[in-house]
Amino acid sequence: MAQVTKETMIGELLNINLDAAAPVLLGIGMHCLGCPASQMETIEQAAAVHGVDADELVKTLNEKLAEVSAE
Repeated sequence: MAQVTKETMIGELLNINLDAAAPVLLGIGMHCLGCPASQMETIEQAAAVHGVDADELVKTLNEKLAEVSAE
């Protein structure tokens, strides 16, 4: 099962599992998932820009990735 950290790049996260990650990121208001600039920012940077706690975002993403891989 894939795990992400605050240092994981958004582009890498989307490559790990777009279907699991995209809804979470869209839920925090990150609607620019296809934007080249967003691909090169870390989860921590994206959380800061969108006013979200990075640790909570990583926890949520890892839970979603685990859920999807278990299906």
